[in-house]
Amino acid sequence: MKLFDVYPLYDIEPVKAHLTTIWDKDGNEYLDFYGGHAVISIGHTHPHYVKTISEQLGKIGFYSNSVKNQLQLDVAEKLGKLSGYEDYTLFFCNSGAEANENAFKLASFTNKRSKVIAFSQSFHGRTSGAVAATDNPSIVSPFNSMHNIEFLPWNDIAAAENAISKGDVSAVIIEGVQGVGGINVPDTAFLKALESLTKQYGTFLILDEIQSGYGRSGKFFAHQYAAIRPDIITVAKGMGNGFPIAGVLISPAFTASYGMLGTTFGGNHLACAAAQAVLDVIEDENLIQNAAEVGDYLMNAAKGLKGLKEIRGIGLIVGLEFEFPVAPIRKKLLFEECIFTGYSGKNTIRLLPPLCITKNEVDRLISSLKIVLENN
Repeated sequence: MKLFDVYPLYDIEPVKAHLTTIWDKDGNEYLDFYGGHAVISIGHTHPHYVKTISEQLGKIGFYSNSVKNQLQLDVAEKLGKLSGYEDYTLFFCNSGAEANENAFKLASFTNKRSKVIAFSQSFHGRTSGAVAATDNPSIVSPFNSMHNIEFLPWNDIAAAENAISKGDVSAVIIEGVQGVGGINVPDTAFLKALESLTKQYGTFLILDEIQSGYGRSGKFFAHQYAAIRPDIITVAKGMGNGFPIAGVLISPAFTASYGMLGTTFGGNHLACAAAQAVLDVIEDENLIQNAAEVGDYLMNAAKGLKGLKEIRGIGLIVGLEFEFPVAPIRKKLLFEECIFTGYSGKNTIRLLPPLCITKNEVDRLISSLKIVLENN
């Protein structure tokens, strides 16, 4: 059997990694400025992370959520404390798509509506309803009609009010930072107005913090820059530092009942051990503050790069848009300078490094970019 070939793959086979560094099978050393789509939050194979998971494997690696799991309670308590959402409850699941799927379900069960409003077709999802809001606008999803998802322009409050005021919208979902759209930060005024509109019309506000959460923005959640409190927050990616885990943070406005939401792998012992280790390191090593400081340093250092059109982002979720396609730039960065980066569209380089990235490593990136751009 062969693999179903839907991803273009570089001929690089990683065999070892530590914090921000990756080694391939040929002994080449790479600097990771992408972190697997923002998945690597505290750094590759962080010692505390490895130790915590290894110890858990020696006890019980996995069990279903049909038995008491103290690890779930511990993660929920610490997540509430670090995020400032101690009065919310937590539902564990397996991926960002599953988190958003359950968020839609929770909203619909509660206000008995089915319509969902999303912005610019960019929130996370790959299953049933969530895939209708694909991050690839060229894909026409067969699930749009099933879940009745309507897409509105980014930061357009007039369009949002027109849609929400009809009284049939179950939930509005928006990313804390729109990642695949090229790293776009929503306007504070827009988020505040959106919060007010949803409350006025009995609609639930869902913040997709799957990529922008867990300290990446320089706050625990990106929406906290706007000082709003959504009804539901979805998290994944950096939550497990590479181990599959996700969650839904749920406001006190919702009442739980048995069978309301569901997951097979969510909240298993091993995943919770990974999540606990991530929170420990974020707190102990002040990684949220580091994301804010190094992110500012990165965006300032990037100013003046040849052909740079715009810098977008906040913290360590950064987009560098150039006046020309970036594919050859990224290829040279990888194969000549040994630096992993991402992209969005044709002209934007996406930077989503581990939150432990240093200013010295930023200097190396910028120096390499200057070399590549001069020779492009």
